[in-house]
Amino acid sequence: MMHCRKGGTLMEKWNKYWAYAGERAVKTVAQSALAVITASGVIGILQLDVVQILSVSGLAGLMSLLTSVLQYDKGDA
Repeated sequence: MMHCRKGGTLMEKWNKYWAYAGERAVKTVAQSALAVITASGVIGILQLDVVQILSVSGLAGLMSLLTSVLQYDKGDA
């Protein structure tokens, strides 16, 4: 089995990364959706622009995943 520099197998490291990145991305998507809903000043649920909310939140989630690639190993150094 292949071992990583800082301990653990490659599969363990991969699973830990996806747990970290997935949780971070879900939180970011939820926060972004809440921010868009709040900033749009919507009074009723029927006035929500679902496409805009999904678009902004999806982009924020993607950016969170990409940022996780850069930041994941820095905590172990």
